[in-house]
Amino acid sequence: MEGNQTFWDHLDTMRAGLLRVAAVLIVGMVGFFMVMPTLFDRLILAPTREDFLLYRLLAHVAGEGSLFATQPLDIELINIHVASQFTTHLSSSFYAALLVTFPYLVYEIWCFIRPALYTEERGKVRTAFLAGSLLFYAGCAVGYLLIFPLTFRFLAQYSLSEAIATQISLLSYMNNFLGITLVMGIAFELPMVVWLLTRLGLVSRKKLREGRRYVAVILLIVSAFITPSGDPFTLAVVFLPLYLLYEAGILCAHESEK
Repeated sequence: MEGNQTFWDHLDTMRAGLLRVAAVLIVGMVGFFMVMPTLFDRLILAPTREDFLLYRLLAHVAGEGSLFATQPLDIELINIHVASQFTTHLSSSFYAALLVTFPYLVYEIWCFIRPALYTEERGKVRTAFLAGSLLFYAGCAVGYLLIFPLTFRFLAQYSLSEAIATQISLLSYMNNFLGITLVMGIAFELPMVVWLLTRLGLVSRKKLREGRRYVAVILLIVSAFITPSGDPFTLAVVFLPLYLLYEAGILCAHESEK
């Protein structure tokens, strides 16, 4: 540890860091607000079209007779609230800015807690922060390119009766899109958190293995809360990666203890 800052000194440091983060977020949000209509059509709405990368890949792998090749994706998004398009424009700009500035947010957190760490702890925490940023982006990419498109296409094309026309509201689409994408980004931090806890000696690989059944229940409950639509298919799609990430965390703990 270094320095003997008082409680008020810590508050001043935190306040300054929060102001810098807020300023960066505001600048990023303004920039994305200006280009969001283009990004919205090309990126956010891309899973609603047949030419989305995953759909074309699955159609190629499965063959010409597969559902991905023969069943058209006919999706109609509608707006049922007066202010939804404007608020969606704002919220999309904010989340895009948050996604891009995430490494800076991690850096500010690192600068705040660094004085409170011993020298031998700093290398471990720095490694965890750097790897955590990469894992966050990897999780968001998996959510955007794999989890959300599969979930969205299955639910959008599921038909209880031909007499029922499927029209998806903009708010419903965005809740699912943001929920799954960001949750997967956060979920991918699990192996790094487990690695860091084992390196700091707070948990052991044995305890992680013994707690599998309890963690599975906890992750199932968490998946039920974070699943936007609440259907069993989406619940399973969210739960399985979370549990696999926990198992990956156990492997990381094994390597670190060795």
